[in-house]
Amino acid sequence: MKKYKILFSTIVIILISGECFSQTRYEPNWESLDSRPVPSWYTNAKFGIFIHWGPYSVPAFSKVGAYSEWYWMSLVSPERDKEGHMLTKEFHNRIYGENFTYPDFVPMFTAEMYDPDQWADIFKKSGAKYVVLTSKHHDGYTLWPSAESDKSWGRPWSSTNSGPGRDLLGELTESVRKTDLKMGIYYSLYEWFNPLYTSDVDLFVEKHMFPQFKDVVEKYKPSLIFSDGEWEHPHTTWKSRELLSWLYNESASKEDVVINDRWGIGTRHHHGGYYTTEYGSGMPNADVPWEENRGMAYSFGYSRTENFEDYNSTQELLYMLVDIVSRGGNFLLDIGPTADGRIPVIMQERLLEMGDWLEVNGEAIYGTKLWQKTCQWSKGKVQDAERGEYNVTYDIMKLTVSPDKGFAAKEIFFTKKGNTLYGICPVYPKNQLIIKGVKLGTGSTVEMLGTYKTLKWKQQGENVVIEVPALNPSEVPCEYAWTFKLSNVKD
Repeated sequence: MKKYKILFSTIVIILISGECFSQTRYEPNWESLDSRPVPSWYTNAKFGIFIHWGPYSVPAFSKVGAYSEWYWMSLVSPERDKEGHMLTKEFHNRIYGENFTYPDFVPMFTAEMYDPDQWADIFKKSGAKYVVLTSKHHDGYTLWPSAESDKSWGRPWSSTNSGPGRDLLGELTESVRKTDLKMGIYYSLYEWFNPLYTSDVDLFVEKHMFPQFKDVVEKYKPSLIFSDGEWEHPHTTWKSRELLSWLYNESASKEDVVINDRWGIGTRHHHGGYYTTEYGSGMPNADVPWEENRGMAYSFGYSRTENFEDYNSTQELLYMLVDIVSRGGNFLLDIGPTADGRIPVIMQERLLEMGDWLEVNGEAIYGTKLWQKTCQWSKGKVQDAERGEYNVTYDIMKLTVSPDKGFAAKEIFFTKKGNTLYGICPVYPKNQLIIKGVKLGTGSTVEMLGTYKTLKWKQQGENVVIEVPALNPSEVPCEYAWTFKLSNVKD
């Protein structure tokens, strides 16, 4: 009877603890908001799919190296990028005519080939654990029925009453939630040419942004909100703290929602749930969760100017994923569907090939933590990738399989779960693999994921020496990188 009382008491304590956590009130100040723990589903997920889709998918044009979703701004604003403006304007006038405006693209944004179940199936097979769709980009056009959007623009400006005539966000949300993936949204705080925004930003925040944000959250209960377009005003103008206090305390998403760090000038890498980098290499090892987001080529939205050589290969994308995860980050990889609702085949191929690798090696990715070392370098001069918030050099091939002469390469990436250590090798080791600075305990085993064979190993001082099997092509479990699992590793 005593043991049942103890068990009952333990259950009560757990339930009370859980209830107290869910009932925590977060005040509209950064100290309180930043104290909210990031839900563990996000830090365990590691890999997500970003989707940029909207009227800009019709022209699908950008200067190579630029974002096609910025088409409207590129068309009318030479100040931001003179070359991009000239190229966009010449293309636009030649194909559509000088009197054709950006809103004229909306009827051409038809999505007639859009199959959200097929999209969700690809995302599931990719090995991703969450999906983030642009509910609204900087052009203000919404992919769900937004009364605020139609009112402030003075025209039909959502996907349900123009263009596709469908709730694109709602349909994908339903399809994704048939799987075990989490569904999230991207939401732009500002709207370039919204008449209310350009005339009175305070009124825009009060009458448009606040009710619109609450509407999309209450309707679709997103598990992640990727805010953007924050950089024109401080968080006090956007009233971000008040909005996030509502999100954490009262919204339909309050239990599992994760937010990023883009809530006003100066908030990036200072406030929010996780920190972001964009077309970079991520962050140094940090106590705060972080995420690198990028497209497969140079643009988030689909760009018809990008050719095969502009796309990162599956090998490059996988090495980015492994490198990012080894340093404690998440990787949000973007696709840009076409205006008629297709995921370009090259993007499907990349995702499915990543899924093939993760099917074998996902144990070394999902739910892992930082080890004491993120990688093991080969001999040579050590020079890691640049770090920064936006658009920094990240040549993952030079860091792994093709280093410059005299420079070291990352020959093993490390992740861990409990006392299990994973070593992921971008080059298949020949005969032996020496892992430096590792001690295995009694009863430790070593295996290579996908082969289910216990490998011979020996402790040689501070190093573990593993005998690597010579496999013929039919025995190799995967491509690009191979994972060695070491159990019972001593701290």
